[in-house]
Amino acid sequence: MSEKLFIFDTTLRDGEQVPGCQLNTIEKIEVARALEELGVDILEAGFPISSPGDFNSVREISKAVSNPTICALTRAVQKDIDVAADALALAKHKRIHTGIGVSHSHIYDKLKSTPEEIIERAVAAVKHAKKYVEDVEFYAEDAGRADNEYLARVIEAVIKAGATVVNIPDTTGYCLPQEYGRKIKYLMENVGNIHKAIISTHCHNDLGMATANTLEAVINGARQAEVTINGIGERAGNTSLEEVVMALRCHKHLNVDTSINSKLLTSTSRMVASMMNMPVQANKAIVGRNAFAHSSGIHQDGVLKSRESYEIINPVDVGLDESVIALTARSGRAALNHRLELLGFKLEQKELDEVYAKFLELADKKKDVRDDDLLYLVGAATGEKVGKRIKLKYLQILTGTLIPTATVIVKIGDSERTATCTGNGPVDAAVKAIKTLINETVQITEFLIQAMNKGSDDVGRVHVQVKCGSMLVHGFSANTDVVKAAVEAFVDGLNLLNVTEKTE
Repeated sequence: MSEKLFIFDTTLRDGEQVPGCQLNTIEKIEVARALEELGVDILEAGFPISSPGDFNSVREISKAVSNPTICALTRAVQKDIDVAADALALAKHKRIHTGIGVSHSHIYDKLKSTPEEIIERAVAAVKHAKKYVEDVEFYAEDAGRADNEYLARVIEAVIKAGATVVNIPDTTGYCLPQEYGRKIKYLMENVGNIHKAIISTHCHNDLGMATANTLEAVINGARQAEVTINGIGERAGNTSLEEVVMALRCHKHLNVDTSINSKLLTSTSRMVASMMNMPVQANKAIVGRNAFAHSSGIHQDGVLKSRESYEIINPVDVGLDESVIALTARSGRAALNHRLELLGFKLEQKELDEVYAKFLELADKKKDVRDDDLLYLVGAATGEKVGKRIKLKYLQILTGTLIPTATVIVKIGDSERTATCTGNGPVDAAVKAIKTLINETVQITEFLIQAMNKGSDDVGRVHVQVKCGSMLVHGFSANTDVVKAAVEAFVDGLNLLNVTEKTE
C-alpha cells in the first residue's frame, strides 16, 4: 500500500501574490470549495495580519469548507499569531503556519540577528502558536541556502517546542534536485526527534526545478508538498499541484500517492486561470492546451495505433473528455452547456442564457469557438453581475492615414458622457477621451496584449496596470477587437480605482 503525501495548497496565499491575480472574498470561497472537492488536505487561506481583506477571507473560508485543514500564515511575531488564531476561530480543522529565515543572508542581512537568537525566536513562536492550536507548522525560510547542520538544530528545537510539521522551503528556487534531496535526507538522519513531525516541501520555480525538487524530497522522506494550481506564485511560480500528483501516479514504484481526485485537475486549473486572469501556457504539463495534442505525423500515427506510444497519461485521468464537440453558431444551448460543464462550470439558466447570447455573437465572428474563448465568455457574463459604476457604452475609432481619433460614450453612474480626442494611436486616443471625463489623474504603467488562441479572428486578452497617486490596480478584458478590449481593460481599472465623474 502506498504511503500518503499530504497536499498543502497555497493557491490562495502564495499564488495570489502574483500581480493582477488578487481575488475578493467571494471568489476565494469559490476557489476554496473547488480545492476541497479536488481533495487537498491543507488549504492555506491567507496571511491574516497583512490586511483586513486577508483576515476576512481566512475567516469566511473557515466557515465555507469543512474537510481540509485551514491554515493561516504568520511571521514569528506574537501579534501575527494572535491575529491568525482569531481568523481561524471558526475552522473545523485549523493550523498556524509560522516561521523565520534561517540562511546566512536572512539571519544577518534581512533580520540583523544571530543564529542563536533566530532559534530562540523560532521556538518562542511555535510555543505561542501551540497555545491556540494543536497543529503548528514551522517554516525555515530560505532553508534551500541554509547550512544543513544549523538547519538541523533549528528543526530539532521547533519540534521539541511542539511543531507538528516542519517546512523546508527552497524559497528562491536555487537548489538542484539532488542537492535538495540530500538536504531532506540529512534532516531525516540527523534530527533526533524528526519522527515526531512531518517534513514538508515548499519549492519555487526560479530555475524551473520546483517539481523536480519536490519529487526528490518526497523520495528522501518528505510527506507533505506545498503546491499551487497551475504552479502560480511569486516570480517564476511555485511547485505545480497537478505535476506532482500525476508524476506520482505515473511512477507507482515510488509507493507514494495523494488523495487528489485527478479527474478534476483540468476543470480546477481552468477555473483558477479564468478567475485570476492568469492564462495557462499552451505547453504547460498536464493542463496546458497542447498537453495532449499531437501535430507531428509520426506522433499522430503512433497515437492512433496505440495511445501509449506517445501519451504516458490518459487524458480522461485528468478530466479531459476525449470526444470533441465542435461549437459553431449553429450549436444550441445544450451543446454549449455540455462543454461548459466539462470545463467545470455549472451555470444557472439565466447565466447560461447570458453566456449563450455572447457565444452566438462570438461564433458569428469566428469559424469555431474554443475552450479559452468559453472561459472569456463566462468571465464576461459573470463579471457583468458585479455592479460596475463606469461602463463603456460606445466606441468609434478613425485611424489609418488620418490622425487617430476616438469618440467614446461612457456611462458613469446614472449619466452618460461623450468625449472625442486624438492620440498616437486608436487606444491612446480613446484613453485620452475617457480621461477627460474623470476628476482624477491616472496613468497606464503597463499594457499587455495576449492572443488566447491563434489567428486574426481570435479573442485577444488585454491587461493594463493603472496608477492613480500611490494606488496601483490591474484591469482586464478580452474581445475579438483588441482595441475595444484595451479600452474596456482601462475602464475595468478605473472601476477598481473608484474614480469620480468630472463636473462641468
